[in-house]
Amino acid sequence: MTGGTQKVPAAFVLINAEIGSEDEVLKELRAMEQVKEAYVVYGVYDIVAKVESETMDKLKEIVTWKVRRLNKVRSTLTMIVVEGT
Repeated sequence: MTGGTQKVPAAFVLINAEIGSEDEVLKELRAMEQVKEAYVVYGVYDIVAKVESETMDKLKEIVTWKVRRLNKVRSTLTMIVVEGT
């Protein structure tokens, strides 16, 4: 990127949790430094979290090895933020 502030790599992670464990998963997510926002939502997914990191590789590592490995997480869908104009 030229001439501006470089954006921090970010992703939105949609999470399905075990029934009744949404609050527990939300608490664990919010305790992670790289999780900037996390909310319980209604719909196909139970939780949506915004994750940021210094590099794209670290971002992928956090989602793969921290978020997806939480005990009550059943499945995830990760959407990497693409910066537009």
